[in-house]
Parts: sequence; C-alpha cells; structure tokens
Amino acid sequence: MAKASPALSRAEPGAGLDARLELYRTQHRLRLFEMRANQLYVDGLIKGTSHLATGQEAIATGFAAAMRPDDYTFCTYRGHDHVVARGVSMAAVYGELMGRAGGLMGGKGGSMHLIDPDHGALGSYAIVGAHLPIAAGAAWSAQYRGTEQVAVCFFGDGTTNIGAFHEALNTAVVWKLPVIFVCENNQYMEYTPIGTVTAVAHPAADRASAYGLESILIDGNDVDVVLATAQRVIATARAGGGPALVEAETYRHGGHSRADPASYRPPEEVKAWMARDPLPNYRARLLAAGADEAALLTIETEVGAEIEAAIEEATAMAPPNAETVANDLWADGGSSWRN
Repeated sequence: MAKASPALSRAEPGAGLDARLELYRTQHRLRLFEMRANQLYVDGLIKGTSHLATGQEAIATGFAAAMRPDDYTFCTYRGHDHVVARGVSMAAVYGELMGRAGGLMGGKGGSMHLIDPDHGALGSYAIVGAHLPIAAGAAWSAQYRGTEQVAVCFFGDGTTNIGAFHEALNTAVVWKLPVIFVCENNQYMEYTPIGTVTAVAHPAADRASAYGLESILIDGNDVDVVLATAQRVIATARAGGGPALVEAETYRHGGHSRADPASYRPPEEVKAWMARDPLPNYRARLLAAGADEAALLTIETEVGAEIEAAIEEATAMAPPNAETVANDLWADGGSSWRN
C-alpha cells in the first residue's frame, strides 16, 4: 500500500507585528530587486540570462529571518533572493549582474554564481544538485568545530531526482549533521512538470521517511509558516538533533529563465497560483492584523528608494580591467603556474 502524503503544514504567526512588518519589508525588497533586475536586462545594462524567483520570496525571507548571522546559506542559480535576504549589498549584486569590477565577484561570476562569506552566503550553484554535498560538508565542519552553526541548503524540485540529493541526505542523517535541506518545489523541472517524472506526489516530503526524517510539507508562499518551520528545524539542528528535509510548495511567476515564455503552463494553473502571490496576500494579512496602511506605504517607499540607490551605485562602477581576466581561476590567482 502506498504511503499517504504528508498534510500541508500551516501555522499561526508567532512573531509580533513589528517583526512581521520586517518580513514584509524583506519580501518587498526581494520582489522589487528582481523586477528591476529584469528591467535592467531589457535596457541592455545586464547581459546574458537570469533565473528569477519572483513569487518565491517567502521562502528566502522566512529562513533568513530564522538564521544566525554566522549560519551558512547554499542556493541554486535562482539565488538572488537568498543572497539579498542574508544582507548582502544589493549594489554589489547588481554590479555583479552588470559585470562590473565592483560587483560581488568582481564582475566575473554573473547571475548564477554569487558568494559572500561575510554574510554566510557560501554560493549559488549552476550545476543541479552540486551544492547539497558541499552544504553537508560545511555542516560537518561546524559540527567538528563545535560552533553550533547550521547550514541551510535550498534547491529546486528537479534536484530530488539527482543522485547527490540522496547521497547528501544519507550522509547528513548518518552523521547527524546540522544541515537543513529545503526543496523549493515550484512545480516545474525547467520545462517539465515535476509530477510527470517523479514516482511520488511530493518529491522531497514523500521521500523523507526513507532516511528516517520527518515528512515536512509546507505552504512556501506563506512567510509565517516558513518562519515557524525554519525556527523549529534550525533549533533542532543547532542543538545536535541532526538534519531536516523541508518541502516548500511555491510557484515561479515567470519562465525558467528570461528565454522561456512558459507557454507550456495551463492558464488556469497560472491563475490559481497567482492568486496565492505571497506579497499582496501578506500585505492584506498584516492590514487585517492591525498594521497601519501608512506604515506599509512607508516600507514600500523606502525599499523603492533603496533599490534605486543600489542601481545607481552599480551603474557607476567601472568595468573589470583586462589584466584580471586570468585571476581567480587557479590556486595562485593566475595561469602562469602551468608554464
């Protein structure tokens, strides 16, 4: 007999109104950051492509709010939200997207390769599933050093069908590593519905029991639920209770990348998920909870000004010097060691 799927977890908000206003601020910051990044691509200031997480802001926001400054974040090529949510300079991220010398990676990493150890952001990874074993390694390092740091590793639903997913989970459980694996199930594996290529209904939560883990399935569009879940599993991991696997159901508003119009998605499905947009729904919830409309408008105005200032700073950055093209490629900072 097939095992029943876990129930979708919901929770009453545990944070006070001021803290929840900050959750709204972060979500709004992430949304506007990516909206403006997309416009900068259209305007020709950013080259190449990008993978936007518009619609998925509640996940990055909730987990970042539950983490200590020295905890570790690992994410995918759809990682702008996770990096910005950890407090990384938006100007530096915009500069990186623009390929400027003042960018986060000196203009050489681009949208899919963002890292800032000072803010616990240990990389966004373009290879599907590659970062799960690395996150487990970072958690092992924290465990060995006794720092009580926790690694939180975000990945898409398609990663659950990659070997590294199973290898990292197994190792993390056997060694009781302080790592939280978070599946951002946005329903599509690039262009393919995850349900058409996966043997279980919930690709992460339904597999958790195979590794002795609790099946955790949550509404990834509800930041209150995400925060409550994150606080619980992170506290357990920090106290030596071992890893957790969380599946957060969500939906990307656009295609897989800028090159994808996402016309393969049924219109009724898109409409239903758009009605669950985390940002306007959370705004309405805050108003119902007693938040002042003026306070929300102030947040939105401040975030807008913050974003525009970051773009102005990034646009003024110089391009990288040609002499740096071979730097950071080899252990000694250049390719001369080969000759």
